[in-house]
Amino acid sequence: MSLLAELFSARAADPGYADAAARRAARGEPPGTRGRGAGVLLVVALVGVLLAVAGAEARRREPVAAQERARLVKEIRARTAESDALRRRADAARAEAERLRAAALAGTDAGHRARRALSAAQAAAAAAPARGAALVVTVDDAPHGAGDGGGRVYDQDLQVLVNDLWGAGATAIGVNGLRLTATSAIRGAGEAVLVDYRPLTRPYTVTALGDPERLSAALAGSAADRRLAALRDRYRLRYERRVRSDARLPAGTVPEPRHARPVEEGERGR
Repeated sequence: MSLLAELFSARAADPGYADAAARRAARGEPPGTRGRGAGVLLVVALVGVLLAVAGAEARRREPVAAQERARLVKEIRARTAESDALRRRADAARAEAERLRAAALAGTDAGHRARRALSAAQAAAAAAPARGAALVVTVDDAPHGAGDGGGRVYDQDLQVLVNDLWGAGATAIGVNGLRLTATSAIRGAGEAVLVDYRPLTRPYTVTALGDPERLSAALAGSAADRRLAALRDRYRLRYERRVRSDARLPAGTVPEPRHARPVEEGERGR
């Protein structure tokens, strides 16, 4: 813009141009303005071309970015569906193995004792499905346009809620149907909430098996309850609790141990 202003101003002509103009005036010739006018038009044309090229490039990149995003979303959904199918196959194979193992252990008293011990260990490790009465807590983002960044549910909100439910005496917990184990992790990746690296879709439903009245009483006034209630009142975030008489949770994904050593006699019972 400063270049254009200089071209249009009288100061744009240097002394040489001024002398030439004086000579033309002395000879009675009209002032030579065609050269300067042509220069101005050339600069304006160049600026226009640059703006047009920049706009065309921006418009060209917009559909490419949208197509790439759509491709990534499609691929993520396909991989998630594939993972879900494999998990269902693994659950079916696990159930068949459990049936065969129970049949093999049912023949002797030692087998019955081993099966009871194994069942207790599986329950503690979330390696077997669980069912029973439960307290169900549902949280969700605020309606679109309500509040600001505080109107979203983050991984920290679910972490605090799950920890308080464990502390209240829950025997098993699942988030959107994914069973939590002793090594489960709730994390955030951008705007997504992950449980054991699996993305969740809102609303987020936390199912805690146990005595519903005890769980509800312990949750009331806890850190999670105060946090979520404040977010609900300030940002219109959804926060609801209800009781289910018969809830079911699948078995969790138990990590395979890679390192082990024999337990020494003095370490037993620790």
